[in-house]
Amino acid sequence: MQLRNALLSLFALVTLHGALFADDFQPNQKELPVQPPEDAIVLLGKDTNEFLSKSGNEIDWPLKDGVLTSTRGEGRSNHLVSKLHFRDADIHVEFKLPQKGTGNSGIYIHGNYELQIINSVGKEKLDQGEIGAVYGFAPALVNAGKGPEDWQVYDIRYQAPRRDDSGKIIKQGSITAWLNGQKVQDATKLGEPRSQYHPYRYKTTDYLKAIWERQKETSIGPVFLQDHDNAVQFRNVWVKPLDQKAFVYEVTNE
Repeated sequence: MQLRNALLSLFALVTLHGALFADDFQPNQKELPVQPPEDAIVLLGKDTNEFLSKSGNEIDWPLKDGVLTSTRGEGRSNHLVSKLHFRDADIHVEFKLPQKGTGNSGIYIHGNYELQIINSVGKEKLDQGEIGAVYGFAPALVNAGKGPEDWQVYDIRYQAPRRDDSGKIIKQGSITAWLNGQKVQDATKLGEPRSQYHPYRYKTTDYLKAIWERQKETSIGPVFLQDHDNAVQFRNVWVKPLDQKAFVYEVTNE
């Protein structure tokens, strides 16, 4: 109910205009945690958790004082999926790497496009597996990653690909992303998903299959927090929809 009420308030504030995806996206990342704007939907906060397991059940990641810690599952696939589904949106995620391990994790937007999380401190040559990359699409423009002693922040402006009635992409999507005060993706174009490991393909569930079928028809879907065998922490996750397509997904018994 809380999430639905937040959506109703948001729709009263949304104003559509033609410059949503222009060069005006420059989020303030100077001080963490960042206060969510009034037109954002909080998915993870001090007293808020709007994520489910990939089966649509309660999560099994530890949650304490508004901080979620990634918990290993079978085949590195114990992802969390948001109850909120959206089309175009700004997405904010704060995270912290573990002291041990690579810190491999990620943010799966619509289950298809992963903003990489990993310890890339000191890396000069960046590939599509390092921090700031859109996995399978583009490496980061710069290495803006920090080590495990600091909280870090992603701000992402996402425009979903548009599909025809057959599910074929007829207009590419795009991602612009800032990491720790530096732009790491600049209107990167998005076509069909390229990773064989994204949640709709690898060790998927009936719950996710139903979401994917609907997403192909509507270009509306959730955001995932990735399990990749590393105890990455997450806090202060919110989404600011840029249109009035967002809704709270529920399974219907047809």
